[in-house]
Amino acid sequence: MEVLAALNLGDIAQVFSKMGMFPVFDVAYYIVSILYLKYEPGSVEVSRRSPVASWLCAMLYCFGSYILADILLGSSPIDYFQHNSHILLASAVWYLVFYCPLNLFYKCVAFLPVKLVLVALKEVVRTRKIAAGVHHAHHAYHHGLFIMVIVGYVKGSGVALISNFEQLLRGVWRPDTNEILNMSFPTKASLYGAILFTLQESNWLPVAKSTLILIFTLFMATSKVVMTARHSHGSPFALIESWVCHLLFGSPLGGSEEDHHHAPAAAPSSPLKTKEELSEGARKRKAKKAE
Repeated sequence: MEVLAALNLGDIAQVFSKMGMFPVFDVAYYIVSILYLKYEPGSVEVSRRSPVASWLCAMLYCFGSYILADILLGSSPIDYFQHNSHILLASAVWYLVFYCPLNLFYKCVAFLPVKLVLVALKEVVRTRKIAAGVHHAHHAYHHGLFIMVIVGYVKGSGVALISNFEQLLRGVWRPDTNEILNMSFPTKASLYGAILFTLQESNWLPVAKSTLILIFTLFMATSKVVMTARHSHGSPFALIESWVCHLLFGSPLGGSEEDHHHAPAAAPSSPLKTKEELSEGARKRKAKKAE
């Protein structure tokens, strides 16, 4: 306790929770989001064939969580597009990632040390969005705990939840990538974070919101940086989830059934690569063959 008092954790959390996200953190969020869009199959081809479709996909990657949350809360889905500075900033990032001469901007932001910093900054924004979504839903539905969780969850992972609709804009339909069926770590973490912030907002969790924001941000940023550095798409929740699923739902311990269905037949190094990196590698090989 004396150590915590000496560190002034409460004061640090207060300052951190009041720190503005625009423009530094928002720019990092847009860069990483559009970077992952460029990794997706067919995204580069669409950017050459139909810049409008590519721009719409980029806007969904940047603002999809706001759009989906507004729909759930009965607001206009284009309400967030009134923020001209955010739209222009995201559009500038989209243009640089896809159309910068010699691909210089993409090479810079995809450089691993730079990418790790950007990924950490993006998780700061994600946590704020979850907290803001729960707070917004709390004002609209004061006793709607499930609504608070849903809105916070959507604010944190809305881009992934509407990924199938975004695929249609790119001319790709892959229902097997449904995020509900195959939840990634950010999606799971957004759900757990939404539950924590809902409990805090409802005074069931005796922790200050600023402290919870700081702790959850540190957890998310650390986890994503480590996973990105190791090129891993695993989850820190895997062990706990396997035990809980085994006890409550009778599923095989460790998710062995899913592992059998998705057992890789390629080289041993492939499981360590993320979906985005695999897509990027396939795109580069295709470009080399064309040459």
